[in-house]
Amino acid sequence: MSKERYHLLLADDDEDDCLFFKEALDEITFSADLLTVHDGVQLMDYLKNNISNLPEVIFLDLNMPRKNGIECLDEIKDDEKLKNLPIIIFSTSLDSEIVNKLYQKGASYYIRKPGEFSKLKSVIEKALTIASENKFKQPERANFILQP
Repeated sequence: MSKERYHLLLADDDEDDCLFFKEALDEITFSADLLTVHDGVQLMDYLKNNISNLPEVIFLDLNMPRKNGIECLDEIKDDEKLKNLPIIIFSTSLDSEIVNKLYQKGASYYIRKPGEFSKLKSVIEKALTIASENKFKQPERANFILQP
């Protein structure tokens, strides 16, 4: 990655998943600040109130209260000021129909949350490496799902 420090945002309602993500991020080679929000309404409020200081990447859980990840993705992609934000879906499910829908809606990558901490570290590092090398552009559909 060419930047010294990245500003990341994780939208996930599961406190344990947020903690594991932060711990994994602290143990990989990339230097990043992490902000967490716990539902889709908080995410959209944060983004709209911080237009001048947007994160470089959003890791977005699909199953959140008040506003789910798909609703947030739609809202972000429909907003002129937010539509170019790279969004990496970070979810426990791996339904191919939903994955295809997310790709069509413009998500950058899809990660199925791994159960093991070592795999979590690996897939976060892989996502940041690949995404930054690709300048956070959406890849071909065959490369959309990232595995640890």
